[in-house]
Amino acid sequence: MASRRKEQPKEDGRLIETDVLVVGGGPSAAWAALSAAETGVRVVLVDKGYHGTSGATAPSNTGTWCVPPGEGRAASVEQRFKRTAGLADRRWMLRAADQAYENLLKLVEWGYPFPSEEDGSLYIANLRGPDYMRFMRQRVQKAGVTILDHHPILELLGGDNHIGGAAGLVRRSGASFRVSAGAVVLATGGCAFFERILGGTGLTGDGSLFAAEAGASLSGMEFTGKYTLSPHGSSLNKGLPFRWATFYRENGEVLRNAHGDPVTNGIGGGERQVAEALLTGPVYARLDLAEPAMQDWLRRGQPNCFQPYDRMGINPFEQRFRVELKYEGTVRGTGGIRIVSSDCGTGVAGLYVAGDAASRENVTGGISGGGAINASWAIASGWWAGHGAATHARRRQSRDAARLQPLGTTGLRGSGERNNVDLAATAQAVHDEIVPLDKSYWRTAATLESSRRTLDDIWSRLGQTGPATGIERLRAREVASVTANARWTVAAALLRTESRGVHRRRDFPGEDDTQASRITVSGLGKVTAAREILALETAREG
Repeated sequence: MASRRKEQPKEDGRLIETDVLVVGGGPSAAWAALSAAETGVRVVLVDKGYHGTSGATAPSNTGTWCVPPGEGRAASVEQRFKRTAGLADRRWMLRAADQAYENLLKLVEWGYPFPSEEDGSLYIANLRGPDYMRFMRQRVQKAGVTILDHHPILELLGGDNHIGGAAGLVRRSGASFRVSAGAVVLATGGCAFFERILGGTGLTGDGSLFAAEAGASLSGMEFTGKYTLSPHGSSLNKGLPFRWATFYRENGEVLRNAHGDPVTNGIGGGERQVAEALLTGPVYARLDLAEPAMQDWLRRGQPNCFQPYDRMGINPFEQRFRVELKYEGTVRGTGGIRIVSSDCGTGVAGLYVAGDAASRENVTGGISGGGAINASWAIASGWWAGHGAATHARRRQSRDAARLQPLGTTGLRGSGERNNVDLAATAQAVHDEIVPLDKSYWRTAATLESSRRTLDDIWSRLGQTGPATGIERLRAREVASVTANARWTVAAALLRTESRGVHRRRDFPGEDDTQASRITVSGLGKVTAAREILALETAREG
């Protein structure tokens, strides 16, 4: 029987024109779309998943950095700055707190159902992820934004040294589509490096790859060593209950620190002792330090934290259970696309960035922004990026979609010199170089150099395979993106020969004052890392 030729989907090659294209589906994408739409321009939001349910915020209960105007705001900034390992910027912290608070008041004005305090006032510091994102989707629709769900972007389009859109595929059919835009906002979220965490399935650092292919650089990639305690075998990376935990070895012996005291508080001082113990064998926990009133508060305030225990049929306040540390990469780590302007520009004309896709060093320095800071950063940076993109799009008069060139490389346009790689095996190989505790919680020159060689080889093989087709293009690009993010992480970690923030070097255990500057990374075929202050001096000399 003659084989049937597969027909192309009818919508293949569809062209969409807009003023501002927002790529992503989390809170920063929603705020960017609303901000741009407020100026009167046309806005299209494209999401890899379903806008309102995809990403790390939707399944979470998250606080915000909610500081009312007044003297207390400056004091709050100063207090937090002391914990940022010297790499944050007070001006950015202050303006982020200011913008986030202003936008929380917008949510009140728009009717978001904040809970009430005992005195009747609204408690606006907390956002329940499912409600928040459902509300934001409705608001984005009401603003006239066109939402394209399940339309993952695969690459940016550029011409005349300017970003003018993006191209992707339709998950339902595998068809291609293109968007011509006056400016693009990358709000694609962080990179979870294929680790199984809540909302992390689609968080493969795509925006960073797109930006690098366009010529942008990244910053803070060494600060990806953020881990959170979790019940063993679950995807739950919500560590708050472990504040009230005592930890045990497999034989039931209480885990003790160097002073002989029981190890407690797994989201504070006890984390490192737990991490050390996990290198030698299983570790167990019991939330036995929580009084009955606190137990009730935790169950009501963090209900999804207790689902794994309920499934296991145990009471975590009375029974021991096995734990592990989940790697969170740039989702709750810090690194991402480098910001070069107050409106979250990337240094590439027409390209802006928001949320976890951006480096958050300006507001978190070398530590994790946790939930609160990251949530407020998503609100503020989304708002700034949306306005910046809209302003740029209005100023740009000439737009010729026919002149736009695709910028995607690895995973889309391989040389075809070798047979196709096994993407699942490659994803696991990259995961194994970046996630283990002895490679990213603690780092050494030897382990980093070994990972660098392995990852460079993987990248080379990905670039030498034939181009993917149809829906397989998405998985190929995700694997390429995670590999690129891993290479940038290792390059930055090698250059920072000290321990600072969530970057820990066993061979350089102390903090070095002379290295209190940021590290930028760039490049694809060859990755380059440079201290930012030196890069600036080089630019001046040139």
